[in-house]
Amino acid sequence: MIVRIPIMGIAAAIGLAVSGCTAQQLYSTGQSWQRNECTRMLDQLERERCLSNANTPYEAYKKQSGAADTRK
Repeated sequence: MIVRIPIMGIAAAIGLAVSGCTAQQLYSTGQSWQRNECTRMLDQLERERCLSNANTPYEAYKKQSGAADTRK
């Protein structure tokens, strides 16, 4: 299932980025939004997968994204 990011979410992220938030703070904000979206899912298996992804610690996310950058 593809989760669509609402325009307000994008605007909020840009506002936070401009205000001087760190990458970790932005990641945390995104995680909160994603967890909220996960709780709206009706299918329990999909909801659990979504929550599992939303609960990835920032350091693990950084390692995963860093590994993806080196493959480009």
